[in-house]
Amino acid sequence: MTPETELEQLLAARYSCRAFRPDPVPDQLVDRLFATAQRTPSWCNTQPWQVHLLGGEATARFAKELGEHVVAHEQVADLGLPAYEGIHADRRREAGYGLYSALGIAREDRAARSDQMARNFSFFGAPHCAVVTTGRDLGTYGAVDCGGYVNTLMLGAQALGLGVIAQGAVAMYSDFVRGWLDLPEDRLVVCAVSFGYADENDPVNAFRTTRADLGDVLHRLDG
Repeated sequence: MTPETELEQLLAARYSCRAFRPDPVPDQLVDRLFATAQRTPSWCNTQPWQVHLLGGEATARFAKELGEHVVAHEQVADLGLPAYEGIHADRRREAGYGLYSALGIAREDRAARSDQMARNFSFFGAPHCAVVTTGRDLGTYGAVDCGGYVNTLMLGAQALGLGVIAQGAVAMYSDFVRGWLDLPEDRLVVCAVSFGYADENDPVNAFRTTRADLGDVLHRLDG
């Protein structure tokens, strides 16, 4: 067997960081990260992503006001709310229980689970938060292209020694995000990506999710 490629190593090491140090990432490194992500391929080279990058006091203000909004309002998602059924519900449940177990939170401790969920809206303490949007008129393919962009961004962060997490939870309140960022109506909120330096002493960053077996997802047609 050949040695692992750099991509394989990055994918094996990558995880969703849920605890960050407060130290900001230097501008030069941030620029390098987003320049890398800009190489993402897209349908007909449309490059539908627009990114609003928050840092410093802007991150803190956004987190505070988003958190207040979440407590008092229902979810409104530009791309619709997901429905988890069957194997998808099972995987989601496994990931949730695994996360809470890593933090020592009992299944019946709803208050602690709610507090952990609320950390999504303070970006888990990350000093930087990037909100990714797509063009409304590009439909599903614009969102798919943005997913590719987010993946490149996360792997780029991993390659630069940064912690990173993609956050669909932020997009569940697209109406608030649109108003806060003064986005035009033709932009759809896809997700947020929070990043910085991982707090490696926090037990939450020892948690890892599982992956389905290849035979469960790969369907070969050779004849």
